[in-house]
Amino acid sequence: MERFQKYLTTVLVFLCSIYIFSQDKEEIIQQRIEFISEQLESESIDLTNVLEILTYRFDKPLNLNNCSKEDLQELNLLTDVQINDLLLHRELYGKLISIYELQSLTYWGLNTIQLLRPFIKVDDKLDQLHVGLKDAIKNGKFEIFLRYQRVPEFKNGFEDVSDSLQENSNSYYYGNPDRYYTRFRYSYRTNLSIGLTAEKDPGEEFFQGTQKNGFDFYSAHAFFKGGKYLKVAALGDYQVQIGQGLNFWSGYAFGKTADVTNVKRTAQSLRPYTSVDETRFLRGAGVEVGYGKFSLMGFGSYKGIDASVITDTLLEEQEFASSINLTGLHRTNSELARKNTLQEIIGGANLRYDTRTLDLGVASVYQRYDNPYNKETVPYNQFDFRGKDNISTSLDYAWVIRNFNFFGEVAHSSYDNGWAQLHGVLFSLDRRASMSIIYRDYQRNYQTFYNNGFSEGSRTQNERGLYTALKFNLTKKWSINTYADVFSFPWLKYLVEAPSEGHELFIQPTYKPNRELEIYARFREQKRQRNSRFNDGTVTSIEDVIQRNYRFNFSYKITEGIRLKTRLEYVTVDRESVGLESGMIFTQDFIYRPKSSPLDLSLRYALFDTDSYDTRIYTYESNALYVFSVPAYYYKGSRAYALIRYTFLRKIDVWVKYGRNIYANRSSLGSGSEMINQNTRSDITVQLRFKI
Repeated sequence: MERFQKYLTTVLVFLCSIYIFSQDKEEIIQQRIEFISEQLESESIDLTNVLEILTYRFDKPLNLNNCSKEDLQELNLLTDVQINDLLLHRELYGKLISIYELQSLTYWGLNTIQLLRPFIKVDDKLDQLHVGLKDAIKNGKFEIFLRYQRVPEFKNGFEDVSDSLQENSNSYYYGNPDRYYTRFRYSYRTNLSIGLTAEKDPGEEFFQGTQKNGFDFYSAHAFFKGGKYLKVAALGDYQVQIGQGLNFWSGYAFGKTADVTNVKRTAQSLRPYTSVDETRFLRGAGVEVGYGKFSLMGFGSYKGIDASVITDTLLEEQEFASSINLTGLHRTNSELARKNTLQEIIGGANLRYDTRTLDLGVASVYQRYDNPYNKETVPYNQFDFRGKDNISTSLDYAWVIRNFNFFGEVAHSSYDNGWAQLHGVLFSLDRRASMSIIYRDYQRNYQTFYNNGFSEGSRTQNERGLYTALKFNLTKKWSINTYADVFSFPWLKYLVEAPSEGHELFIQPTYKPNRELEIYARFREQKRQRNSRFNDGTVTSIEDVIQRNYRFNFSYKITEGIRLKTRLEYVTVDRESVGLESGMIFTQDFIYRPKSSPLDLSLRYALFDTDSYDTRIYTYESNALYVFSVPAYYYKGSRAYALIRYTFLRKIDVWVKYGRNIYANRSSLGSGSEMINQNTRSDITVQLRFKI
């Protein structure tokens, strides 16, 4: 409690000198990315696709007079009820005369319009619907990204050892500590994209030894969207999204976020793949054709994935995969031995019927490995997939009637006859209030590898739950978001040796008197059950683990070009076998972004103090474009970083970031090959972007 009072006093001092400010492009987009990313609680995220569409629509706003339902869904800023409200208004009354006419829509409140305003426009001119080669060449955009990242401190895995030790150990890396990234991309609006992306991770070799071809990971794509009958075509690396994510979904999807009504999945069918996650993408070709209200998507993929493939001792010619590695790292002998040893084949089709108010789809996906997958069986995973192939089929729906949007999906996997289902409704009570309810039931034997259904766990499997949320604008200045999620796991889970249950409660009041100032407070309680850490060598019991997070966030601008943001977060974790643990973090951000200057500057100083890793706190950090960082702060120490962006010749941007953690109660950090034998950890990022 003493720590809490100390940090609270510091916060109040910072709040004594407040002035209001206006938002610019980078600030608006960054706020949206921060809002999405901080809910994921993961240090390795990739929101490239989300950032790309927001950046494009800020520069080229969507014309509300001739945009489609799919164009509006792609923004991820509107509910289907609001989208239908706009489309119905256009049908009944014709084109919008001005942006102010949006206030006459039944389910568009002022907050919705303000959120959407930077990305839309109202214009009498018709946007060009079809792609012309001449126009694409003339008005297309070509970008080159070059990025360098490194942790300067020495890690044990980079020790210089003899060749014989290196070849007989998995503790030492073959490559240097640098991360290299390059990306070449040509794009025209959202209709055409051709690109190449390459990355080398720290510890991987570069143009030598095991990587004579340079980068460890290459990704290329060609993508087209916008034809009358040929709606979408993808070649090379791409992503597929179907329904509500139960059957098949690659890429990011919203979960339980502070925007409690944004829980419905909006599938984008085919998308180009521009990220560097080396596992969750497809490699091959996909096409979507349409006629009238019907469309049919077909896709195929063939690529290698990392796995431990061994020979059966009884059947010497029979090989099988005992484990699959999703990290994409190839630094040591064991990691290199697993590289692309298992071949994955995927083929699927999705037939859809789509109108303004009704969307129906039926899909089937076939997945096969060239060798059987037969991982070790333990009690909690005994219903998981084993074998060579699986067929998943699904039916999904979305129906808008008046102020109600009903949606859902039912899916089946041929392996062990598993089922999964999700049904939800999102409805607007009026302009000020929206509510959503989602019920899901995923059986323990339901199996697909590419899924992303709404869930508490990391997989669409072994879970039942009921989620209810309310978003309410009390006044023009005050709003409140709240949700409750009650869930259970009918079978065992990793580190939970019995069926378990839990709940999550969330409430966030926000005070926003104008576009320049925002204050919010947040409370979140999560109850989960885990194995007790008391172990007498017999039966392991489970216990309640209750985590409570308290947050206070204040954002303001001190002058036209200077923005300050202050945050205090406090967390407690209570479990019987450990007792009550707590942690807190205080961050102060200083952002210098004058409109007339080519120089941007972001600074942060953070103090954190947690009792253990269990009480870690995730906080979003600014970084170079398409670099996403949500690090976990834990133990006791401080962190500071500086991010500089400089633009010159109107075509070249350079980002430089340096950050440093200093721990007060640690003499070493990490473990094994990643161990740093000192109490500091730094990070360097340098990125160049050339626009042609």
